[in-house]
Amino acid sequence: MLSAQLIRIIETHAEDLTGGAVKMLQTNAHTPSYHRLSQSELHRRLFEVYQHLGRWLLENSEQTIQAWYVELGAQRCKEGIPFSEVLWALVLTKDHLRESIGAFMLAESALDLHREQEIYRLIGHFFDRAFCYAAEAYEQEASRRGQEALAAARHKPSRGMHGTAASLIANR
Repeated sequence: MLSAQLIRIIETHAEDLTGGAVKMLQTNAHTPSYHRLSQSELHRRLFEVYQHLGRWLLENSEQTIQAWYVELGAQRCKEGIPFSEVLWALVLTKDHLRESIGAFMLAESALDLHREQEIYRLIGHFFDRAFCYAAEAYEQEASRRGQEALAAARHKPSRGMHGTAASLIANR
């Protein structure tokens, strides 16, 4: 069972975790598109994740995780951020969280070590779901945008050969 102490550590350090993650995403070579995103928007989203992560892990609230990362995937597609960067951002956020947990607490007993391993497992499970939901939403948004572009192209009058021929005749 996940220790309430570990959850409190994450939630108590949510601001520090957020600041470190925002800085990392806006400077990492794998996430250049995140360098141009609003620091306040990144901060807001990451803070909410860290602040509520404990509850999400304890409740295993699949619908909440799904809703959160479906919104994220669609939003990043609309912003034109390459999908590889979205995945890198999620991986870097997860790694930052795991490294921070290790720094915030020192396992003094086998039980502490077991609790730490349990939270790492749950964080991995959480982010696995986040990856999948973000990917599904990103793909759906990209498909929708592609279909809209195709429909717009079909309805746009084309000059084609007839328009070119007519203008040549008119210019004689």
